[in-house]
Amino acid sequence: MREQQIPALLPREPWFPDPNAAATGGDLDGLLAIGGDLSVERLHLAYQSGIFPWTVNPITWWSPDPRGIIPIDNDAWPRSLRKLARRKPFEITFDRAFEDVMTQCAAQPRPGAWIGAEFIAAYTDFHKAGHAHSIECWDNGELVGGLYGVAIGGMFAGESMFHTKSNASKIALYELMNHLHKAGFQLFDTQIVTDTTKGLGAIDVSRSEYQRMLIEAVGLSVEFPR
Repeated sequence: MREQQIPALLPREPWFPDPNAAATGGDLDGLLAIGGDLSVERLHLAYQSGIFPWTVNPITWWSPDPRGIIPIDNDAWPRSLRKLARRKPFEITFDRAFEDVMTQCAAQPRPGAWIGAEFIAAYTDFHKAGHAHSIECWDNGELVGGLYGVAIGGMFAGESMFHTKSNASKIALYELMNHLHKAGFQLFDTQIVTDTTKGLGAIDVSRSEYQRMLIEAVGLSVEFPR
């Protein structure tokens, strides 16, 4: 699919094409639209529609097929991680240091260039509006790991995680998933399955199956853990 066939969005007019219209094949696989803005209103519409931004300059919007998820009742956690979590090696908090978590995620020595200043500012606004959240791991008062993402209804979309101390990001994910399960969340979106998330139970589902799960999850009245 040629780039000029990808719809161009205008700022301050929050709408998206049908997610099923995303490009297929090649480097554009999953690309749905270009442009628009990163306003709270548009981000909210995107996530409740199964769409997420991945770059700025230009802003690109994606709806991949297949889609990566981690089952909320995941029983594929490595035994070593379960054992470590029971020892409670870190203090766990929620939404205490959202912007710091994003900044640390952006600084990790791995593909994460999409988390630039514009993304941090936009998602911090999204956090202040009550839709974006973080979980933090602390060691003697030092932030050593965590992750951030978006919660709408009973869906949580994990965006990125980091650690500066071994296993801190995995512990953050493990604790978050346990809290989401207890709170009644039904869908944990990882966007794509990576080697790391696969080892933590991530699986691929078709876009149509993801959309079915998403509609059910966003309709739930549940609250993000505190």
